[in-house]
Amino acid sequence: MLLPLFAMVLKVDWANFPSLVTSESSRAALVLSLKTSVASTLLCVLLGVPMAMVLARSRFPGQRMMRSLVLLPLVLPPVVGGIALLYTFGRRGLLGHTLEVLGIQIAFSTIAVVIAQAFVALPFLVLSLEGTLRSVGQRYEEVAATLGGKPTFVLTRVTFPLVLPGLASGAVLAFARSLGEFGATLTFAGSLQGVTRTLPLEIYLQRETDADAAVALSLVLVVVAVLVVSLAQGRGER
Repeated sequence: MLLPLFAMVLKVDWANFPSLVTSESSRAALVLSLKTSVASTLLCVLLGVPMAMVLARSRFPGQRMMRSLVLLPLVLPPVVGGIALLYTFGRRGLLGHTLEVLGIQIAFSTIAVVIAQAFVALPFLVLSLEGTLRSVGQRYEEVAATLGGKPTFVLTRVTFPLVLPGLASGAVLAFARSLGEFGATLTFAGSLQGVTRTLPLEIYLQRETDADAAVALSLVLVVVAVLVVSLAQGRGER
């Protein structure tokens, strides 16, 4: 695990490191990555919390199949996910044609980046939150309900405070996965500077023209990823 990272550190051109990571294209890619990763994480929270609640608190036929479908992006090659999104929201996709008639174009736009990132990052949040929900159990919720607490009150004042560490940890991991997303983004959103070219795509392109810049940007992404994962572990242990 450490040997490849050590080799990359040795390869970095430290004398020109600041100029390599602060070029106009690099800064644009980093800013875009941060913005889209935050947006995709919010989307993951919006969709993932209900999913985790249903999986952890309900029993229904086909639940295992539903969980498998929710977790599918974990094992699915990202480029396959990008193709699936393209045939859903693309100009000739399942929903894309209708959206285009309404004047909404998703594919090869910044919105496409957010959707691609959320698609691959959502399982991380669902897994983390579902595990936390199962570990805390339902005894406190049942006590609150027997004391007259309405479902909304129990959810907001009992359930959410109990699972907040798991939710925060899942959100941080989803953000980290979004920040590193490449395959689905390239396939579904393309690589337009300032619009869809995130930091991983910028690294891939720089590798063909400026290997030193690619290595420097890769190190930046590694450092950010390590900090994010450390933060997620710290929140999960609280």
